[in-house]
Amino acid sequence: MEKRENLRNIAIIAHVDHGKTTLVDQMLKQSGIFRANEVVAERVMDSGDLERERGITILSKNTAVMYKGTKINIVDTPGHADFGGEVERILMMVDGVLLLVDAFEGCMPQTRFVLKKALSFGKKPIVVVNKIDRPEARSEEVVDEVLDLFIELGADEDQLEFPVIYASARNGYASADPAIQGEDMQALFEMIIKEVPPPYGDLNGPTQVLFSSIDYDDYVGRIGIGRVERGTLKEGQNIVLCRRDGSMKKVRIAMLYQFEGLKRVASESAMLGDIIAVSGIADLNIGETACSPEKIEALPFIEIDEPTISMLFMVNNSPFAGREGKFVTSRNIRDRLFKEIETNVAMRVEETESADTFKVSGRGELHLSILIETMRRENFEFQVSRPKVIMSTINEILNEPMELLVIEVPDEYVGVVIEKLGGRKAEMVNMATLGTGVTNLEFRIPSRGLMGYRTEFLTDTNGNGVMSHVFERYEPYKGDIQGRQQGSLVAHEAGETTGYGLYAAQGRGKLFVGPAVSVYEGMIVGVSPKNEDIVVNVCKKKHITNMRAAGSDDALKLTPPTILSLEQALEFIADDELVEITPSNIRLRKKILNKEQRMKKSNRNL
Repeated sequence: MEKRENLRNIAIIAHVDHGKTTLVDQMLKQSGIFRANEVVAERVMDSGDLERERGITILSKNTAVMYKGTKINIVDTPGHADFGGEVERILMMVDGVLLLVDAFEGCMPQTRFVLKKALSFGKKPIVVVNKIDRPEARSEEVVDEVLDLFIELGADEDQLEFPVIYASARNGYASADPAIQGEDMQALFEMIIKEVPPPYGDLNGPTQVLFSSIDYDDYVGRIGIGRVERGTLKEGQNIVLCRRDGSMKKVRIAMLYQFEGLKRVASESAMLGDIIAVSGIADLNIGETACSPEKIEALPFIEIDEPTISMLFMVNNSPFAGREGKFVTSRNIRDRLFKEIETNVAMRVEETESADTFKVSGRGELHLSILIETMRRENFEFQVSRPKVIMSTINEILNEPMELLVIEVPDEYVGVVIEKLGGRKAEMVNMATLGTGVTNLEFRIPSRGLMGYRTEFLTDTNGNGVMSHVFERYEPYKGDIQGRQQGSLVAHEAGETTGYGLYAAQGRGKLFVGPAVSVYEGMIVGVSPKNEDIVVNVCKKKHITNMRAAGSDDALKLTPPTILSLEQALEFIADDELVEITPSNIRLRKKILNKEQRMKKSNRNL
């Protein structure tokens, strides 16, 4: 058994928006990865279009820097609970974690989730208190909160003696002393070299590699990313691939890559502890082990937490089907969904009795909406149902997923938040005033109770509130929760909306469409304040007559329509409604488009 003293493998974990990707930016810049005159984008690790637009990390990314002759492999991870599967599997590749905590916000739900996983795998933690340059920073209190969290999560004595670094990732400095402002990131690099254990194992033994991630390249195809757990891996080497189902297959490594900065660089060989990427294995999957033929030994892979929310993906059958999308058939949708689960380990896809419908399960609404948005940008056209939580029967008792919800709101909005959440079966577990007129509320709430609440929450707090939640555990069913209290405004006929028709309809509720928009019968064009659907004729034209009254032809004043985002549309729809997704539009519609048929069905249900 040997140690590789010139190598360290770390993951950066934290709650969303606590500065992980910005910290990686600074580590890359200060390690000399970029040329002096090179133009570097902010959050360079967030390479996907959706990641850059939304300012969040969706997929784990690998990079590597050199510091004083030691290579540091860094994995940047997502902060959203919905992408927890990304965090769980990459922990298999590293020996230590940098736990980032905001110097003002302190420990948030996702901090608890990712830390619990890291501690359970025995990873060495380094706590980085970030954003110490914030005027309201309370660094020492936050370190105490982190210690309490470590104790609560059952950390061992070695893990409780965690080192602390105080940093400002945006300004590019770190220090081991909160009273002294550092000049650069040297203190962080030194702490990583000192505290994170180097890879330890059999350097000269038979090859063993565990694959924890999958990437894809248009030229070389499937790329497996993993860590060399034993021995040496060489380009062109013949290996045995141990599948998750117990079967085995002989394969050959076509190309071998290692990470240097932001690039994958071709390499002839890799040793114990190296994080590598390989091509040439067409059907490689996450969690599989590559072994030398002389010693075939599969490594165990972590159990990924099961999904908590599901929705139905269906072939679009609206009157506008096939007009805007390129991939519209059930075969196109099926192939794309099953391709997704090869790399997205926390997602499940099941076929249903109908050949045109697929049940897709994920960690949360954001997890599923990112898939929908990605498919939409790939020119797919389909429709989806309302998200539903996945119930579980434990000891013959119906259980449902519960979430830990943390809310920060100005003091004057606390009452309305508590009142609304009370009706959604939420149970308050903590309430603390942070000073500066802000209150921190913690609730335990059924996942069902959170559906559709975010928009309501932003309205109630005038956009001043911040909410985040993470799945905690399954608990016995809490009883019925009252659904949406508003009905829909439904288009009466197919055609193009007119100012005259919209002017008459806007008195019945809030509209989602403006003038000159193509609609069809059964399409939802607005929301009604009443708890019932109202059919409106938004295509109505004003008939020309010889009679005119003074002022009757004055310009009609229309209220600007409310344009729903994809997440808002998914939150809004009821059980008898669908969201139609095309590359150009997001439309809401009734499952049954014809008014008479809808009435017949509702009468039968009575």
